[in-house]
Amino acid sequence: MAKVAFTKVAGVLAPFGPDAEQWIDSLKSGEYVEVNATRPRNSKFHAKYFALLNYAFENWDVDETKAAKNFDRFRDDVTILAGYYEQVWRTDGTFRIEPKSISFAKMQQDEFERLYSKTLDVLLAKIIPTHTSEQVNTILGFC
Repeated sequence: MAKVAFTKVAGVLAPFGPDAEQWIDSLKSGEYVEVNATRPRNSKFHAKYFALLNYAFENWDVDETKAAKNFDRFRDDVTILAGYYEQVWRTDGTFRIEPKSISFAKMQQDEFERLYSKTLDVLLAKIIPTHTSEQVNTILGFC
């Protein structure tokens, strides 16, 4: 299965780049195809999200003499606190809360932007309460 990109031009989808042009050229006139279309996420915004998490993690004041900080657990917990989780049944009949996947394939840009906003709210309330969103954006270089 080919993965090719398209762009909207004059109300129709047109090939975006040489790979897409070659794929279109390989089709016979009148040939039927099905396309699963997705809008790719903004990779710079994805980097912004992780910069925010890393900054908060580094500034998280916790007693590490009892246990070491773990970034993956931190990220999962913040995602859950932001409301992006699902309840998963376990084999013993109980359930646990698991964070939703933020992979590019499983979360569209608009939902990811809502997650970022809620994550920032959680971090400002629980992890870095002496900061404002403006301060965090300035520190991280995002405006």
